[in-house]
Amino acid sequence: MLIFVKIFYMKLFVAGFPNDFDDVDLKDMFGLYGEVTSARFVIDRATGKSKGFGFIEMPDKAEAMETIAILHGIGIKGKKISVQKAEERQSNGNYKPRNDFNRRY
Repeated sequence: MLIFVKIFYMKLFVAGFPNDFDDVDLKDMFGLYGEVTSARFVIDRATGKSKGFGFIEMPDKAEAMETIAILHGIGIKGKKISVQKAEERQSNGNYKPRNDFNRRY
């Protein structure tokens, strides 16, 4: 007998973190308030350093909402952080890739 369990996780957007924070710091910090399935900062391709914002995934929506209420607006190393529910990425159906090779001048 197979039992399927659907996990209703919540994805959070976090911003305003100092650039010296890494994914482990982020997971440890949010792990104090509930289970964290993933935590990652967006990395600047040119420098290889954190851009100071990223995403957290928590499997329990209630814990995620409580975490937002507790952490949104607190100060870390002189910076106020923002913690909010991440919005789903909207697809723009009008996207057309640039083709500079065939551009007419």
